[in-house]
Amino acid sequence: MLSDSELDRTWWKEAVVYQIYPRSFNDSDGDGVGDLRGIIERLDYVADLGVDVIWLNPVYDSPQKDNGYDISDYQAIYDEFGTMADWEALLEEVHDRDMRLVMDLVVNHTSDQHEWFRKSRQRDPEYDDYYIWRGGGTDGDGEPTPPNNWESFFGGSAWEYDEERGEYFLHLYDSSQPDLNWRNDAVRQDIFDTIEWWLEKGIDGFRMDVINLLSKVEGLPDGDPDSEWVGSEHFINGPEMLSYLDAMDEAVLSNYDVMTVGEMPQLTVESAREYAGADGPLDMAFHFQHTKLDYDDGERWSVGDWSLPELKRIIDRWQDGLAADGWNTLYWENHDQPRSVSRYGDPENYRRESAKLLGTVILTLRGTPYIYQGQELGMTNANWDTMDDLRDVDAINHARELLDREGVEDYDDVKDIVGYRTRDNARTPMQWDDSESAGFTDGDPWIQVNSNYREINAADQQADADSVYSYYQRLIQLRSDRDVLVYGDYTDLLPDHETVFAFTRSLSTDSGTERVLVVLHFDDATETFDLPVEYADATLLECNYDHDDPDPETVTLAPYEARVYELFD
Repeated sequence: MLSDSELDRTWWKEAVVYQIYPRSFNDSDGDGVGDLRGIIERLDYVADLGVDVIWLNPVYDSPQKDNGYDISDYQAIYDEFGTMADWEALLEEVHDRDMRLVMDLVVNHTSDQHEWFRKSRQRDPEYDDYYIWRGGGTDGDGEPTPPNNWESFFGGSAWEYDEERGEYFLHLYDSSQPDLNWRNDAVRQDIFDTIEWWLEKGIDGFRMDVINLLSKVEGLPDGDPDSEWVGSEHFINGPEMLSYLDAMDEAVLSNYDVMTVGEMPQLTVESAREYAGADGPLDMAFHFQHTKLDYDDGERWSVGDWSLPELKRIIDRWQDGLAADGWNTLYWENHDQPRSVSRYGDPENYRRESAKLLGTVILTLRGTPYIYQGQELGMTNANWDTMDDLRDVDAINHARELLDREGVEDYDDVKDIVGYRTRDNARTPMQWDDSESAGFTDGDPWIQVNSNYREINAADQQADADSVYSYYQRLIQLRSDRDVLVYGDYTDLLPDHETVFAFTRSLSTDSGTERVLVVLHFDDATETFDLPVEYADATLLECNYDHDDPDPETVTLAPYEARVYELFD
């Protein structure tokens, strides 16, 4: 039994995070692009949901080749989003509502419009090796060839030849996003100074974009041509990675009470404990194992079937693996993922029920939940009928690659897979009401509004006690009220069941024992079965259907039903 003081209470463990994609959240000035003043206008909506932290996608100055993840000035605000004064007003308004603000930190790469890169391509001695430059070879026609076979995450070679400098630069993402050279002491110091500049302005932490890509293997050797991302064994979790993060923590982060979470491709439980365990430099880390469940044969730009037992094996691995050392991040959606109800639920027949079920998962497991804008409404994927509709540079690049394959004649042949995978699904405007453009803007939106906004919108759901939004409100409050849902132990009761996910959370302190049972039905048929759980009495705390069944021993579950019980011994 733990004493109450042994719970190791931490504000970011008890928090629920709400992610805002500024470009698509709310437009205050009618130019069709969301902005900082638009976020301020909708802060009461976010606060009423009950969340504690807002994570803001990049608002820094940028040419917007990759929607803000190509930063040209770390200490300036992109003019379409507003001014630094607008950002300062946002921070004040967030804090006035007893919420905290976390910013995106993008330091693996910059924009090719950043002053550092401009000076580096000119071989300015101070900035000469701020980026990763290499000479290449030549082909039979005397044309330059890349230094190695590494591939960009966005498709094609990870190298771009720069005519001005006469060398190739490395870009693991778009060719407009050159990778910084973290081996350079001056680069690291400039980044640390930038972090401190924002912390001194009062922000409450950072979500660190692809942070485990900073260290590249010396010599930059060729990668395995059959790997998911060619070269990744040489640039993911590189040899200096932990030392870079330790230095960042020691120099800056440890001096502030902030939340830090790293986005880390190919993260394992073991490496998560190194980066974000009790002695690690970060608080949490995002992994992507559950987001690859529907990859066909490991191929992102294809769609395969996924199984609930495999999902549970992933969840169990992380819940058990970080139980003693570490802390989980819990999410279905973000700005890079398709809408979860279109992916793991049934958007056509049981959208409301499956959206609530998916919300129950992340709000009752052990870890910090992350809710992406519109997820609390059950927003769905949109239709992308033409390539002209797309705005996602990743999807456009891969659509072109697919069109180059033999037997593929036009976009209609690939639009289903591109439409399912594109990050644009997460970036359609927030659906505020049933007015034109879903209440997002008075102008022409920068990206199409999902056509179902008249049926799915915030105004309707705020007025409906049975809505997805209202359900999220109640679950967030339930988590806030019960330590067991934050700090309690996790036990999977049915690891091999094909359609039912059932687990308990239990916590014993000197204040007493709490036990919660969560039952989740991932299927569109009614099912009756016995739960392997012992108890003397039970109370149904929450359910996404309108009934009150106090006895969870034998349950009959409706399609996509979710139940949360309190158990008494």
